[in-house]
Amino acid sequence: MTNTSPRPSGVPDKPALDGLEEKWSRRWDESGVFAFDRSRTRDEVFSIDTPPPTVSGSLHVGHVFSYTHTDTVARYQRMRGKEVFYPMGWDDNGLPTERRVQNHFGVRCDPALPYDPGFTPPEKPGKRQLPISRRNFIELCERLTVEDEKAFEALWRHLGLSVDWSHTYQTIDADARATSQLAFLDNLARGEAYVAEAPTLWDVTFRTAVAQAELEDRERPAAYHKLRFRTANGRAVLIETTRPELLPACVALVAHPEDERYQDLFGETVRTPLFGVEVPVVAHPLAQPGKGTGLAMICTFGDTTDVTWWRELRLATRPVIGWDGRFLADPPPGVASPEAVAAYGRLAGATAHTARERIVGLLRESRDLVDEPRAVTHAVKFFEKGDKPLEIVTTRQWYLRNGGRDPELRDRLLGRGAELTWHPPHMLVRYENWVGGLNGDWLISRQRFFGVPIPVWYPLDAAGQPDYDHPIVPDRAALPVDPSAETPPGYAAGQRGEPHGFIGDPDVMDTWATSSLTPQIAGKWLTDPDLFARVFPMDLRPQAHEIIRTWLFSTVVRAHTGHGTLPWRHAAISGWILDPDRKKMAKSKGNAVTPDHLLAQHGSDAVRYWAASGRPGTDTAFDVGQMKIGRRLAMKLLNVGTFVLSLGDVDEAATATDPLDRALLAALAATVEEATAAFDAFDYARALERTEQFFWRFCDDYVELVKARAYGDHGDAAAARSARATLRAALDAQLRLFAPVLPFVTEEVWSWWRVGSVHRAAWPDAAGLREHAGDPEVLATASEAIAAVRRAKSQARLSMRAEVAKATVTAERAALDRFAVAEGDLRAAGRIGAVELREAEGHLRVEVAF
Repeated sequence: MTNTSPRPSGVPDKPALDGLEEKWSRRWDESGVFAFDRSRTRDEVFSIDTPPPTVSGSLHVGHVFSYTHTDTVARYQRMRGKEVFYPMGWDDNGLPTERRVQNHFGVRCDPALPYDPGFTPPEKPGKRQLPISRRNFIELCERLTVEDEKAFEALWRHLGLSVDWSHTYQTIDADARATSQLAFLDNLARGEAYVAEAPTLWDVTFRTAVAQAELEDRERPAAYHKLRFRTANGRAVLIETTRPELLPACVALVAHPEDERYQDLFGETVRTPLFGVEVPVVAHPLAQPGKGTGLAMICTFGDTTDVTWWRELRLATRPVIGWDGRFLADPPPGVASPEAVAAYGRLAGATAHTARERIVGLLRESRDLVDEPRAVTHAVKFFEKGDKPLEIVTTRQWYLRNGGRDPELRDRLLGRGAELTWHPPHMLVRYENWVGGLNGDWLISRQRFFGVPIPVWYPLDAAGQPDYDHPIVPDRAALPVDPSAETPPGYAAGQRGEPHGFIGDPDVMDTWATSSLTPQIAGKWLTDPDLFARVFPMDLRPQAHEIIRTWLFSTVVRAHTGHGTLPWRHAAISGWILDPDRKKMAKSKGNAVTPDHLLAQHGSDAVRYWAASGRPGTDTAFDVGQMKIGRRLAMKLLNVGTFVLSLGDVDEAATATDPLDRALLAALAATVEEATAAFDAFDYARALERTEQFFWRFCDDYVELVKARAYGDHGDAAAARSARATLRAALDAQLRLFAPVLPFVTEEVWSWWRVGSVHRAAWPDAAGLREHAGDPEVLATASEAIAAVRRAKSQARLSMRAEVAKATVTAERAALDRFAVAEGDLRAAGRIGAVELREAEGHLRVEVAF
């Protein structure tokens, strides 16, 4: 029935689930069960671009959920004969790590401070964070992430991830920095990377630029303020705005080109209240006639629409808000009269909120505020990790071309999305909507500290001013480099900041600019081209649906521009874990559940069972009840394994000869086919569902039906051998079917009588099972009949061991014939004396007499 060599049965006296995780995790590690064999060719490899979890605190149950999905696929592909490249990375650069270090050690980074080689963080952080140098700060980041990574790895091992732990990486280690910098330099050489000074979405808390992909809208209370502008002849012109504090930044008023109310104003100018600045009235189709008065104030800059109007209408620039979110000390160009300067002086240094209160007071005094403010609620843009609304300030930043301003590139990237096989397929729409809605290139520079430095310097002219149009790049052999600490080729260290010298770019790359290269980093594109050729393009990218716009798209961009290909063939998208209120679980929301106690209480297999029950791409409720069902399933596997193996050794040449046994193999073959098709489509939940359905039918019906015959109670040695051979074949196949989801219990039972690991055994072969299979309807009929007998005993409130004097079976001829070939097993299982068969149309019916 199987080509796996048998060994003497080693069933323990008291099989138990407790302790299996520690036992088998250790043995797998010692024996190298999951070690990647890099001698295999690309067509023999299944490579996975595993998501590197953010190392900033602790994992939560949502991570367990999605990483289990990936692991089931990895284990399945391994059993299908593929050599699985399944690395684990740690995403430890960026804001989450910085915030954790600040809170943990009570420090903050001040790049102006010198490095202190003997610095020791305070034992008890105070209320005020201690300023330290950038290098000291980075050292603390590296120190803390190492500790977090140890805890993460321990949890992943406990969960049973079949990762090759010799293939790990960090998104901030030397290899990742060098890879990220080399890819950037390639982008620069091809003209895909460029530096520009432009309006930038800015988080005033973190004082860093924010990309379009990192935005989220949040509903916030606001108020419309109706302001009175005046024409040269004194005509009042009314506008409504939620940001009256930006009045000194006003550069124009705008209305829709077809708005009849303002046709005579287009091309004219009006004066701003309080500041008396002459601004034009212009037309643009983005203006909304039905919003407010239909006339809007264009400021530099209140929102992204202001940026569009400013750019397309070529308007003046009057910035008023600085990097710290406060009003600049000096008034903007055009605000020149003594009265205007005095009015602006009331705003200088104030936050946007305080400036709003002050300017409303000034407008009331001047009677340019018409009516009282009208309260509204509207969507405001935030950095996804920020706590304050974003501002728009003019900064110099690095960008990568991503199709946002290049229709031809956009179309090619849309084509890449269509080439990719999506699981589930409808997730392609999210990709297409994102790419189609891009309004600018990818802003990749960040004004932070713990990240991959942008690898360029700038020459300084005679006046000490940088030439941003001619960046100095490093020798590629020198990567990774830190321009803030290292000297560019052809210069001496003493020339830093001096006329005719150089300065280093102070910024780091957006974390996605490095994470978009996880296939290249994990596959060692830079340092091990032989390995890279064996794993790239990868087979699978598993990830959550909310980062299709960031991680998935950015990785497609880098592979398309850098390698002329997709980075992987398949994308498997997981859903969210929802709390009891149907809200997404997240550490930031305070509703996340950490998994440690769940794994300890229910066992890893049980938690994996719950996770694998979640459909691909579907949000799933956190459900301890499902974990309890999973533990019951694992326990049943132990018990049924004990029963089957307790029957004694079976000749490997023995086959199923009894019709009921052959029927069982037919049903098992069909289950294998369905589970295989499901896993091939990355639908682990469907594979588990079909396997579990068969398993309970096997336990509740087939095992109970053949138990007496397997024990030899019928006195027929050939019939007993058939039952025992079938039971062993079924156990063997079901352990393999369950192995991707329940790795610990299946390995335990497998070890009782098999050599090697179930996770390196071949996936069950439906064709081989069918060689000895019969009519599956025999099992269906027998199951239906025994269920009717049990039901009758239950209704009579009798034990299932109660004797049945007579059973009258009424059915169509074909069903009666099927009943007849299984009658011996049915009578033994149901403790039935006499049996009468009656032919009649309709469904099978069983009448029982006690």
